[in-house]
Amino acid sequence: MPKWLSIVGIGEEGLEGVSPVGRSLLCQATVIAGGKRHLALLPSDDRREKILWTSPIADSVNQLIRRRGEAICVLASGDPMCYGIGVTLTRHIGIAEMTIVPAPSAFSLACARLGWSLTDVETLSLCGRHPSLLNAVLYPNARLLVLSADRSTPAMVAQLLTQQGYGESQIIVLERMGGNSERIFQGMAATWNTADHDDLNTIAIHARLANTVPDRIRAWGMGAGSPPPASHRLPGLPDSAYHHDGQLTKREVRAVTLSALAPLPGQLLWDVGAGCGSIAIEWMRSDRRCRAIAIEQDSTRLKSMADNAIALGVPDLKIIAGEAPGALNGLPAPDAIFVGGGLTTPALLETCWQALRPGGRLVANAVTVESEQILYQWQRQLGGDLSRIAIQRAEPVGKFLGWKAMAPVTQWIVVKGA
Repeated sequence: MPKWLSIVGIGEEGLEGVSPVGRSLLCQATVIAGGKRHLALLPSDDRREKILWTSPIADSVNQLIRRRGEAICVLASGDPMCYGIGVTLTRHIGIAEMTIVPAPSAFSLACARLGWSLTDVETLSLCGRHPSLLNAVLYPNARLLVLSADRSTPAMVAQLLTQQGYGESQIIVLERMGGNSERIFQGMAATWNTADHDDLNTIAIHARLANTVPDRIRAWGMGAGSPPPASHRLPGLPDSAYHHDGQLTKREVRAVTLSALAPLPGQLLWDVGAGCGSIAIEWMRSDRRCRAIAIEQDSTRLKSMADNAIALGVPDLKIIAGEAPGALNGLPAPDAIFVGGGLTTPALLETCWQALRPGGRLVANAVTVESEQILYQWQRQLGGDLSRIAIQRAEPVGKFLGWKAMAPVTQWIVVKGA
């Protein structure tokens, strides 16, 4: 099919800034789609049919698909492939059917204003997304660029930074970059009090730890000037970073388990019997494209899991309340499965193994003799590696230190053949 859909990026300067190719595609279109702000840029005497984006956006996308073959031009802000409508449309329409003409993204414009290297910057969008996503990319001296949802986002971001111990971070709000109404505001997170913002703004952050540590972080055993334990993305966050009732895969075992699961960007994990969600959360923290479904039946642990997911920057963790294997029915096929409990439940491992994609990895941890026996039987049938993880931690013994052994964990790792 010939190219029938064009997506043309527009900057704050309006149609005058559109490239010649973009103008040509716009002129040839018989139908124009876009947001209210984009369509308002067209001449008042433009009588061509217009499609205004609706909520949910899927309805508008389906409307375009139903008109496949017509000359349709979509007007978009900046770079359509940078958290833009282009990303959404390419999920439903083949790239061979469309032409994309980008304008500079808000991130590119912000870097040009600030003198930052875009390759050294963490980027994210809070448009229609949970603000706790910021928690996953915070670390000392990080440079971040954030697309705001509206004029209230800068104050919300400043409050979140302060709560996380980054109250001394520099915040720069850049509004309507590239147009006559461009404005820039600067300040510090802990003292941010500017509210007169335009809805179209981008937030630049230079993350700096505060001298005073919030009580929540002090409770994790961190001193002033030290980064919070959630700053790094490697597996094995401190146990104290989680709210839990004791049903927690301990730090050392968690690090080994995540290494065995070997997450890759875009892959989906089932965390079966997730407890407080530590495995699923750290799987998702390894890369923002990693996805996870956590299955747990205990109501208290479900609440802790949801709180942990937000606090540690993965609000998109999908939580399923229910008991496996029944709760697994209808879930999308996983690339990896972790079973941390319930191994003696009838048909649990059978159901997980059948659901696992070819080439996927299953990792199961056992702490009881009965669970170990089940893993041994499955290992004899399917192969894979069995190992035992034994950890000792130094703890006070009177005035001295002694080694206290944690319960050993037997781990089975197996890869499903094609």
